[in-house]
Amino acid sequence: MPARPYIEYRDVHVVYSNGVKGLDGVSLQIQRGEFVFFVGETGAGKSTLLKLLSREEHHCEGEVRLDGQELSDFSEYNLHRLRRQMGVAPQDYDLLPNKTVWENVAYALRAVGRSRREVFDRVPKILLQVNVAHRADAFPSQLSGGEKQRVVIGRALINEPPLLLADEPTGNLDAAQSEEIMRLLADLNARGTTVLVASHDLPTMEKFSKRIVCLERGKIKEDLGG
Repeated sequence: MPARPYIEYRDVHVVYSNGVKGLDGVSLQIQRGEFVFFVGETGAGKSTLLKLLSREEHHCEGEVRLDGQELSDFSEYNLHRLRRQMGVAPQDYDLLPNKTVWENVAYALRAVGRSRREVFDRVPKILLQVNVAHRADAFPSQLSGGEKQRVVIGRALINEPPLLLADEPTGNLDAAQSEEIMRLLADLNARGTTVLVASHDLPTMEKFSKRIVCLERGKIKEDLGG
């Protein structure tokens, strides 16, 4: 018997308040441990697929399931339980400008209720994991784009999530930095994390043998296995 999909979209429709369709009947299955790129032009629906999982967006028809659970069953009160199952690396860095790299990650840990002892134990490990420990005392304004993105990914890993969602993680980076960030995500995936990336950076994606789901106007145009 085939394994139950870890993530499943069943005939999903999203319509924004202005009447524009974000997704138009998308059906897709993703297994635990996969690395999937969502690719398409701006407005194709790739970021919407990620935001449905974190409940930043809501579907109006169909089903979105994570590990067998329909996500619309989560109330606003219980959303924190859902979001602790995933790490989210947003399109904008959103780092605290007056805090160092170390403090940015520590702040995120304290925000989810970790003790001072846990913070001092976890922060160095996270910074090593994303290869930015040597910049622990730097402020965001002193970092390169690639370093900022590493901090953002590190912050997304604070709960050791089984799922990582990255929205345009190479959007502001040059080719060398883009490849570096994708290799970091591939390393995390090799350790067991399911990784979903929304991107339009096809040249970088093509260097990695991963599944690519191509979207166009809210529909899946092509699904290319890794």
